[in-house]
Amino acid sequence: MTLTDSDPVVIIGGGQSGLAAARAVRDAGLRPIVLEAGDRPVGSWPHYYDSLTLFSPAGYSGMPGQAFPGDPDHYPHRDEVVSYLHGYAAGLDVEIRTGHRVGAIESDGTGFLVHTGAGSDTIRAAAVIAASGSFATPYSPAIPGQESFTGEVIHVADYRNPTHYNGKRVVVVGAGNSAIQIGHELAQVATVTLATRHPINFLPQRRLGRDLHYWLAVSGFDYLPPAWLAKIVQQTLVLDTGSYAAALHDGLIDRRPMFTAFDHDQIVWADGATEDVDAVIFATGYRPNLGYLQPLGALDPTGAPLHAGGISATHAGLAYVGLEFQRSFSSNTLRGASRDAEYVVGPLAAHVRGAAVAVGL
Repeated sequence: MTLTDSDPVVIIGGGQSGLAAARAVRDAGLRPIVLEAGDRPVGSWPHYYDSLTLFSPAGYSGMPGQAFPGDPDHYPHRDEVVSYLHGYAAGLDVEIRTGHRVGAIESDGTGFLVHTGAGSDTIRAAAVIAASGSFATPYSPAIPGQESFTGEVIHVADYRNPTHYNGKRVVVVGAGNSAIQIGHELAQVATVTLATRHPINFLPQRRLGRDLHYWLAVSGFDYLPPAWLAKIVQQTLVLDTGSYAAALHDGLIDRRPMFTAFDHDQIVWADGATEDVDAVIFATGYRPNLGYLQPLGALDPTGAPLHAGGISATHAGLAYVGLEFQRSFSSNTLRGASRDAEYVVGPLAAHVRGAAVAVGL
């Protein structure tokens, strides 16, 4: 079936990546429709833990066309990001359908059929941008004995605040920013250990009087491709505001090699010692939420997308925005999502307008 100008570009996900994609599609002269599963076009931000604060200052957290409000040097709170994205969505003047969860996508010749809900609502799309993030698919490693553990085991996606953990023994698994931020918060009311596979690699938040993000921008580090980053950055980096490394040094938190097993109400540490533990919180990241692409055959056996820089390697007219390290260090961030969106929309627009037909192919 031939594509027509009336066929929209369907964008799945109404968070920062979806909104960035919608702007890029609009600016390319195409018609975007954003499908957001939640009740507001703000993505997963309202569901993060209560104290979440950006590590990037407001001046480096805005999206094209709308600066982040407030002092550009302040570090926005979760709720500020929610408010910002809500306002950004309202200013785009594009069609956003909330409460629309995509169940599956099928190929339809040159276009796609996007099925929402239980399949009762189907949209024919000229192109599709998957911008659904990863919050819905938290990753936790399989640890022997977990099914018999009598304590609490959660992923950080389900953590909200430290109230429930007052006076308890808690192990936080992970060596990234979220693990450190939550571990430090919990340590004010609980006994906390960070369980990691490698030592924590701290990076100062400020250098020579400026936030690290200033140096990322002026040096061009923000734009380095993943293949280069893999050679430069060997381990996860944790931005230190000045209190996190000190908390480890002063014993407020301790760090130990990852435990090897659960054993009823205990965990078994790497050296064989056992310890009673009340709760284990996995801050071990997320995986792309792309199950709706399974019918297309666009994913590898692990569920990861087959792509090059966000352009699908399997289907013309399919692209991604919001993948971690999609094209650079800043992919999947407020400041970087729009760059990736603009990159993938160029080929999508050419496809929709029949570039191959125009040259006689």
